[in-house]
Amino acid sequence: MARTVGIGIQSFEKLIENHYFYIDKTNFIKKWWENGDDVTLITRPRRFGKTLNMSMLERFLSIEYSGQGEIFEGLAIWNDEKYRKLQGTCPVIFCWIAVY
Repeated sequence: MARTVGIGIQSFEKLIENHYFYIDKTNFIKKWWENGDDVTLITRPRRFGKTLNMSMLERFLSIEYSGQGEIFEGLAIWNDEKYRKLQGTCPVIFCWIAVY
């Protein structure tokens, strides 16, 4: 059965739970975490998945989702025990600012 492309879906949880087509970008979490920058600015043109990536990052790190890592099973980040232990351990403030 072919998967539907979820155009305009900005919620990582909704995308995964509804089995929409998704290209695994969870390695972004690992690269970002290991980079050690004090500040990260993510700039890309419109429709490049910035909000979806931030939603994924929030869903992975936030203490609100502690112990709910099963949504990441089968994705690249879940293959590393270090990151399975990291899931749901950080306070997260999600701010989304649209600039036109």
